[in-house]
Amino acid sequence: MAYQKDSTKLSRRQFIKKTGIAGAFISVAGPLSSCVQKNKSSRRPNVIFLLTDDQRWDTMGCMGNPIIQTPNMDRLAAKGVLFESNFVTTSICAASRASIFAGQYTRRHRIIDFKTDFSPSALKQTYPLLMRRVGYRIGFIGKWGVGNNLPEKEFDYFKGFPGQGRYFHKENGKQVHLTSIMGRQAIEFLNGCSENQPFCLSISFKAPHVQDEDPRQFLYDPTYENLYKNVTIPVPKTAHPRYFEALPEYIRNSEARRRWEIRFSTPEKFQESVKGYYRLIYGVDVVLGRIISALKELKFEDNTIIILTGDNGFYLGEHGLAGKWFMHEESIRTPLIVYDPRLPVSLRGKRRQEIVLNIDLAPTILDLVGLDFPAHMQGRTLRGLIYGKEEPWRNDFFYEHLFEHPTIPKSEGVRNERWKYVRYVDQHPAHEELYDLENDPDEEHNIAMIEGNREILNSLRKRWRELRENLR
Repeated sequence: MAYQKDSTKLSRRQFIKKTGIAGAFISVAGPLSSCVQKNKSSRRPNVIFLLTDDQRWDTMGCMGNPIIQTPNMDRLAAKGVLFESNFVTTSICAASRASIFAGQYTRRHRIIDFKTDFSPSALKQTYPLLMRRVGYRIGFIGKWGVGNNLPEKEFDYFKGFPGQGRYFHKENGKQVHLTSIMGRQAIEFLNGCSENQPFCLSISFKAPHVQDEDPRQFLYDPTYENLYKNVTIPVPKTAHPRYFEALPEYIRNSEARRRWEIRFSTPEKFQESVKGYYRLIYGVDVVLGRIISALKELKFEDNTIIILTGDNGFYLGEHGLAGKWFMHEESIRTPLIVYDPRLPVSLRGKRRQEIVLNIDLAPTILDLVGLDFPAHMQGRTLRGLIYGKEEPWRNDFFYEHLFEHPTIPKSEGVRNERWKYVRYVDQHPAHEELYDLENDPDEEHNIAMIEGNREILNSLRKRWRELRENLR
């Protein structure tokens, strides 16, 4: 059953007549075997899920960045819950987006490149389609990111695009920035919603991803040209050449170094690139503000959960690198804000330190709207943490990067609350790295070869094998 895709609202009577839904959740695609109703409240929460592209965890004011301007993200964090230790299990766009949709590690969903689509059965087990089956109006805007065949017919409103897309589009003789266009589409979706039918809108921004084929790389909206104009961005400590020189040869000759040459190899390039990156994030922040204003105007604000996160991190010259892929914090750590209007005032503005993952997002969304999530999802619901509960939680996670590329070596590893173990699996023998994050948070010193660390190294090797086997 398809719902309206235009901007016309349905009255309650029209909605019931059209769909036969007068009560709570129903299935619109047959019985549910693995996703069932838990909450029979007639007022189901709406969800807006915002995903940025290549935004690292420390690029919001609320995360302590003294330069970047993100007022709407900061206000959302002040009213919601900010997860300071959020990670991706694979740091590359396609794999991470598939993990977010499906709640699964890359090893399970097997989307490790940019060409592979979800199978029809796997797509039906993603969080938006599970929600549609129980009566949600679902929309998608932006970079689809999982294969090249767009699932338009599976959504009630679909404005997605394949591949990387482009930032500027001509409208009425003027160049309009993609982030602004996506904001307008979000408002259009909201205007098409009814208070009698819950909705879930997923927005996947291209920003702040570079435009790879353009020499300018960071193509921000020129409206923000003067933002940070008189600011000097500090160069990261680990951008010093000695840290790059300490890397193994196959990292020094990798795609990450080639891109560093384009973006960060001179002081002028560094300043231009980081400011462009920050301006792209500011553009997303502006759109977030517009969406929040629209929710207020349409009287959806008090019943709409908002989640904001990133698909992977991004080097800003640290270790002499650019891009992502590898297991440094800059590459695997991303922002996560969850705002739930049902949250008591006493629990708002909290910061959680637990290790949470991109695979937790699908289970969390389903749980927050009152649905059990399928057993094959490997993530955990964050509902308890959001609502201030102290509960047993993971203290480590498995990382994997299986993308086939001639100059991006595959890697796996384990990160816990203190230690990080990295293993480049295609090297013979495997190259290992060990970092003590408590005493070396910038990962300046690989201490894997120090004899005194043999016990912790062996322990993490064992844990790597255990986690790896458990994912099969």
